[in-house]
Amino acid sequence: MKLFPSRLLKAAVVAFGLLAGASAMAQSAICYNCPPEWADWASQLRAIKDKTGITVPPDNKNSGQTLAQLVAEKARPVADMAYYGVTFGIQAKKEGVTAAYKPAGWAEIPDGLKDPEGHWFTIHSGTLGFMVNVDALKGKPVPRSWADLLKPEYKGLVAYLDPASAFVGYVGAVAVNNARGGSLDNFGPAIEWFKALKKNEPIVPKQTSYARVLSGEIAILLDYDFNAYRAKYKDKANVEFVIPAEGTVVVPYVMSAVAKGPNAANGQKALDFILSNEGQAIWANAFLRPVRTSAISKEAQSRFLPASEYARARTVDYGRMAEVQKAFSDRYLREAQ
Repeated sequence: MKLFPSRLLKAAVVAFGLLAGASAMAQSAICYNCPPEWADWASQLRAIKDKTGITVPPDNKNSGQTLAQLVAEKARPVADMAYYGVTFGIQAKKEGVTAAYKPAGWAEIPDGLKDPEGHWFTIHSGTLGFMVNVDALKGKPVPRSWADLLKPEYKGLVAYLDPASAFVGYVGAVAVNNARGGSLDNFGPAIEWFKALKKNEPIVPKQTSYARVLSGEIAILLDYDFNAYRAKYKDKANVEFVIPAEGTVVVPYVMSAVAKGPNAANGQKALDFILSNEGQAIWANAFLRPVRTSAISKEAQSRFLPASEYARARTVDYGRMAEVQKAFSDRYLREAQ
């Protein structure tokens, strides 16, 4: 008889534990590819917890791993939301692993930066331009256009990541191609520009060159705005970011709700927060340009170039951009390397 109360107690403990676990699960949402070291996701995840009560565990996948995992788990999803580069978001919709959801702030996301049905939407973006170490120019003027980079005075000073192996290099190729009259079906202008640039003996590394710009080894690098702002405001380097006069392209980072996510309602609440004024401000403080520009504080806005400059940064058909990447890379290697 003495064992009976003990068994009841153990049963009560187990039941309480199950209830507690269920309660914790009810206040969580799983995000694939929300890495705390990138784009200050660490602050974003803390803010989601503080403001909504929903815990989003950090996850260090990359875009490709995220898509592969979502497809593998399609029958029994684990994640409730996902973060990736825009081309992966487009592919995720094609694979049927995303759910249509239009979060709060949807109306402020420009067309071209969201799927019309809500299967993916931009939360912040990077803009391709010139990251310039002004000191390394040694008195030469800061270049303001794609045409400027072809001038003899910049010989040996221009660098771009290999467009056949680095995505940012390919983004640069798309940007200069569009700016000089090309299209995703005609990369002739980009190929001719790279051929002309060879006369200036450009540096073409295969890996990120942020540190080489800071040291002055590279004076002008084709790179994203957030790296230039980070160099200027965090690392206190004499770096300027230039959006070329002929124009450039925007590269969106997007999120999706996962089809049949186990905690879909919590995932939606987290997505709503990420697009709220407070959530968007976190990206701005990490030198990324929030998709809802109205959410940028005056202090954060002061770190970015004016909106009039960003008007030259355009969207493209990102699905088509992904489709033609290999063909461009092959042509670049044949004709312009």
